[in-house]
Amino acid sequence: MSEIYDDEDDRGPRVLTNTQVLGYIWKKWLLQPGRLTWIMALFLVSTACDIAIPWASRALVNAVADPSRLADNAWVAWAALTGLYLAFYTVRTFGFRALNVFSSTNMQQIADEGFKNVQSFSSEWHNSNFAGSTVRKVTRAMWGYDMVTDAILIMLIPTLLVLSGMAIAMGVRWPLAGVFVASVVVIFMTYNILATRYYIRPVNLISNALDTRIGGALADAISGNAVVKGFGAEAREEQRFGKLAAEWQRAVSRTWNRFNTVGVIQNFLLLVLQAGLTGFVVDARAKGTATPGDVVFAITSFMLMAGYMRNFSEITRMLQRGLDDTLDVAVFARTPPQLADKPGAPDFLGEMGEIVFEKASFGYENQGGQLYSDFSLTIRPGERVALVGPTGSGKTTFVKLVQRLYDLQGGRIVIDGIDIAGVTQGSLRRAIAVVPQDPALFHRSIAENIAYARPDATPDEIELAARRARAHDFISKLPLGYDTLVGERGVKLSGGERQRVAIARAFLADAPILVLDEATSSLDVETEKQVQAAVEELMVGRTTIVIAHRLSTIRSADRILVFDKGRIVEEGAHRDLVNAGGAYARLHAVTEGAH
Repeated sequence: MSEIYDDEDDRGPRVLTNTQVLGYIWKKWLLQPGRLTWIMALFLVSTACDIAIPWASRALVNAVADPSRLADNAWVAWAALTGLYLAFYTVRTFGFRALNVFSSTNMQQIADEGFKNVQSFSSEWHNSNFAGSTVRKVTRAMWGYDMVTDAILIMLIPTLLVLSGMAIAMGVRWPLAGVFVASVVVIFMTYNILATRYYIRPVNLISNALDTRIGGALADAISGNAVVKGFGAEAREEQRFGKLAAEWQRAVSRTWNRFNTVGVIQNFLLLVLQAGLTGFVVDARAKGTATPGDVVFAITSFMLMAGYMRNFSEITRMLQRGLDDTLDVAVFARTPPQLADKPGAPDFLGEMGEIVFEKASFGYENQGGQLYSDFSLTIRPGERVALVGPTGSGKTTFVKLVQRLYDLQGGRIVIDGIDIAGVTQGSLRRAIAVVPQDPALFHRSIAENIAYARPDATPDEIELAARRARAHDFISKLPLGYDTLVGERGVKLSGGERQRVAIARAFLADAPILVLDEATSSLDVETEKQVQAAVEELMVGRTTIVIAHRLSTIRSADRILVFDKGRIVEEGAHRDLVNAGGAYARLHAVTEGAH
């Protein structure tokens, strides 16, 4: 499947329509139907109070203007107007309190779902997308949702009710004025919607995409800070980031300028409404068909409508920006995982560790052709198998296929008689412990990193795993011991210390299958001996696959498989392969000569 979008492409993500993104948000609202109904009721009541204020103002002015009825009606009209304002502010306050819980709950749900969807995407997807960009998309969607909710529930619905209500009220008093007001309002709203959709949204998507790239560039440079400092490249990175930031600045300025351009026509329409409505009521007053209260009613109505119409401009801006910010997570929600469990798939329950490739065929989408074609192989339970061969020969791919990080295009892989395509991926991978050449640890405590293999492990079990991995001694010397934070990707530990933490994690996992990606190749001699001793103990009783970069580390393997272009060209024990004088013997001669 193709990627959702390319982070290096400033045209932005695959675009969903506004309606599709609103549909995604509407589903989140429906998770709390009772609270949504309560919020809507409160804001409807507050809007009704707002609409009634011009009528109450009219009644008060008419009462004050008639001295003969001042004592009877003026204070009643004053109380009505004051009561409306009190009700408006009180109900609106309760509405905001209810909306705060509603919005924060849904923002949490959006973040949870976005993270869950991202977690479900394949390793290939993550390899093709900056981590920093992905983080930016998820967090931006939370606040995008908040903008959409505020724009619709707090602003748009009350605005529509007030404008339509005032047009009707005006029409009841003066039909011709009502038609005029309604016409201006419809033109104003239609113009805003069309201008936002077709004039503003395209440039807003570009500025959003550049905002995403800024997040990716920051994460890329900061996570590689050691390399930056190692080459004295701070100024170069600052220049690179500054160029991207300047590109974003130009794009966002263009977006904001378009909003200002749209505002020119909006202000003109407001001027037309003001001039027409006040001109009409002045003419009516001059002809004796309007009371002083009618004049106040018309002016108050215009001021009320003008405020809401100006709000409508902000509403369309907020709504479009919020929809665009939520777009990424909405796309994630509509994107099925590249590797999905079959419906009702059971957990993997194998314990022996027998691995069988049956006429397996596989090739990477971006490379064309197949790396593996009708590939068959059996690894016996408890066997130690080493994979050797030049770069690109298929060694790493072999392990990824066993873990089902990719699906085959043909054939199948069976572990302990179970087709791995038919079980849940999580349970399968928990049965395979991997110790990579450069272990990546979480910025958490050493104990948490070891227990990642089994979160319910007790402190005693964690310590036992560390002892078996030859890690307890260095851990106990740290000021906080097992509670020591290791830094991002474990940068506070040395390479050998990270390796031993990874081995301890594998001990704790107690998986029937073990994968070692040359766990000792980059260590000094003394540390290598410690790690190698731990590895030897770890391999006991497990089916072990070793990806070998130094042939001296695999002399004791039960079987060595020599890969070349996705095929096994030789296999056998170390001594036999050296004596055979083939591909392995040539690799052995080269590596021995290098050392």
